[in-house]
Order: sequence, then C-alpha cells, then structure tokens
Amino acid sequence: MVTRIHPRAVLAALALWLGLALFASQQLAAAEPAAAGSTPREFTLENGLQVVVIEDRRAPVVTQMLWYRVGAADEPPGLSGIAHYLEHLMFKATDNMEQGEFSAVVEANGGRDNAFTSWDYTGYFQRVAADRLELMMEMEADRMANLRIDLSDWLPERDVILEERSQVLESRPERVFGEQMRATLFQNHPYGIPIIGWRHEMEILDEAAATAFYRAHYAPNNAILIVAGYADAEEVRAMAERHFGPIPANPEAGPVARPTEPPHHAERRLIMRDPRVAQPFVNRVHLAPVRRAGDQAEAAAFSMLGALLGGSSQTSVLERRLTHEKGVALSAWAGHNGNARDHGTFSLGVTPAPGISLEEAEAALDAVLAEFIENGVDAEQFERVRMQVRAAAIYELDDASARARSIGADLAIGLTLEDSLGWLGALLEVTPDEVIAAARALDRRASVTGWLKGEEG
Repeated sequence: MVTRIHPRAVLAALALWLGLALFASQQLAAAEPAAAGSTPREFTLENGLQVVVIEDRRAPVVTQMLWYRVGAADEPPGLSGIAHYLEHLMFKATDNMEQGEFSAVVEANGGRDNAFTSWDYTGYFQRVAADRLELMMEMEADRMANLRIDLSDWLPERDVILEERSQVLESRPERVFGEQMRATLFQNHPYGIPIIGWRHEMEILDEAAATAFYRAHYAPNNAILIVAGYADAEEVRAMAERHFGPIPANPEAGPVARPTEPPHHAERRLIMRDPRVAQPFVNRVHLAPVRRAGDQAEAAAFSMLGALLGGSSQTSVLERRLTHEKGVALSAWAGHNGNARDHGTFSLGVTPAPGISLEEAEAALDAVLAEFIENGVDAEQFERVRMQVRAAAIYELDDASARARSIGADLAIGLTLEDSLGWLGALLEVTPDEVIAAARALDRRASVTGWLKGEEG
C-alpha cells in the first residue's frame, strides 16, 4: 500500500529544509540559555491529563513523550501480548490519518519516533525540531481519541509481533531462560507473564480485542505528557489545551485491579538445557521492594546493595572476589529493579570459569554474599559507589530525552514528580548498615535459582 503523506507534512518538511538553520540561529541568539537540569514544571488539564515540561534551551530540539498507565500486567486473562500488540497498531489508521502516515509525517519533518511497552506502562515518543512540536502534539492527540483499527491491516501486524517473539526472544536461549525464571518467581501476579505475550495467546489476538483494550485504557486521565528540550512551559500548556483538552476523560480508565502475590514459603529451582548455549551460567532472582510514593528509603537501600555487589565496575564485590581473587568466574553480577508498581526484583548471578561446575559457582556466590553480610561494607568502596551514583545522575541532567524517560517512567508507576526528583537524594542517604540489612532481607523462600546449560552436562 502506498502511504499518503499528510499535506501538513509536505509543507512542514519544506519549511524544515529551507528555514531550520535560520530558526535555530534566531532562537539561540535571542533566548537566555536555560541551564541543563532546570526544574521541571508540572500541571494537569481539566480532563485529567498530567503534563510535565523540562526546559532545556541549549539546542532547538524537543522530545515529546506520551505515557499511558497501562501495560502487560493489565491485560485480560487469555490475551497476553495485547498491550504490545496495541502499541504496534497505534501507528496505523485514525479518523484523520491513513495507516503508517504518523511515522511518515515525523520522518518528513526530520524527526524520529518509536514506542515501548512494559508491564506497567506503554509509551510513545517523537524527537523533532522545536518548531515541529505542535504538529507532533496534534497527531498524538488524534491517535489518543480517533484510532481506527478496523481500517488498518491488523492481521498482518499480528504476524509481525509473532515474528518479533521468534527473533527477539525465542532465538536466544538466555531470554527464554529469563522468561521461565519470571514465570516461576511470580506465583499469581501477572509480572510472570511475558510482555510480548505467550505465543499460543498471541495467535488469537484480533481487531476486536485490541479495540476494546484501547477504549478501556487510552484516555487523557490515564496518561502523562512530557515535553523536554527547547520548549516554554506556558506555550506547552496552551498547545496541550488546544489539542488534548477537548478529549473527554474516561471515568472507567485508571489502575487495573491486579491479582496479588501470595506469601512465598518455598525456594524454587529450575534447570534449562538448550544445545545453543555455549556458556552456562547461574542466576537467582528474589522478590524485592519497589519505590513507594513518599517513602523510597527501603528501595534505595536495595539499589545501593546491587551497586556494591554488582554495579558496572570491575571493582564490585562479586567481580573482585569471584573473578579476580578466587578465579572461579568469568563474570558475576547483581542488581535491583525497584521501578515497578507492585513488586521489585533483586538478581544475583555468575558465569563460571572453565573447569568450574555450576554447582561450584553457585556455592562460591553464596559464600561471597555471606562474607559480605558478615564483614560489612568497605568504607572506601561505599564512597566510590556513592560518587558513581551521583555522577550518573549529573550526566542524566545533560540529556533532556533521558530525563523525560526517567521522569515519565516514575510517574507512570505511581510516583510523584517530587519522588522522581528526590530519588538521588534517597540513594545518597543510604547508610552502610541499611545496605547490610537489605542483604540480610534477601529471602531464599521468595526466590528462584536457575541454571542455564547446554544439552550435555
């Protein structure tokens, strides 16, 4: 099918090529440079749309992100993958645009766009020249209110997501292993269902299911609009009122009541064999705290524990002890993920060195963790990790798009803007004693340990 290019796109693209350099020079010369890392502005429209503006006037570029507070954990039983499927279909037809026209307009204006789905949210973004923001907002509002899946090639798109599952997940044994680990860890909560969906359920997804999911969840009162870059907060407010303001709130949209996780009383273990595995490894995943609105201290302690044990440095506890000193591992890792609405996870793992069995590698991992708890945190290493955490936060302030993504993800899981801006402070307030308390709280009864290995062995 030949995609019709929207007339606005043709005119806008022409203006882009002829006038972007002039626009940039005029704006940069006239504007007072806003410091990178300026404090975000927040407001809410009457229909419930939450809006955050992050001003950064160093370059005439802007990122628009629209987050919906719905993800794979909110899918109806038997329709796993519908949230991700709808993400694909959002680039199809509306009452005002033909399928594929959205991205064609973005590209014609020199921008780029994409989308993503998690268990807790679905997000859409465009990065364009600043004078194209209103066009992006107009189109984003259009597909919030006027998506027409019935006018789109929804059946071929189902084949696309099935092929995506084949290529991205099923072709890689370590990802199939991770899928099996989560399915074993979560006994009742939908976090145990893969975001992309189980293949046998993806195969029955259709236009009616996608339309029903869209109508139930895609509404301004279930969304967050973030604009980051060369933008003025009051101008963004006026644009948002023009384009999103007329869309009525859906009183039925909002957080879905999810199945809850029962108490865990027994450690679980699994072994997965796959002839494609060249390097076996051990991984253990625990249930762990999430960041809570108004109280992030517990999650911060687990995050600092992950940074100390694993992190990205070759001097982390597990890398130093297992790889460099004991020589039993090729690599070792640890990390906390508390950015979720309901349950976080804490992971530990090790890839054994040649000649070391998975059983020996796991025993060495457990020994180093026990040693860490017994001896406490090394003061020099703790300060080094604090400096790394602080530096990472500072570097993020230099990237408006990264800030938009970070703040958007926080708001989408129920945190406030104050929580998001205060996360670094919460991390830096963690004490060594709180880190050790977090390590002691890792309960093997609320964990799954997996061995991924080749067919033999």
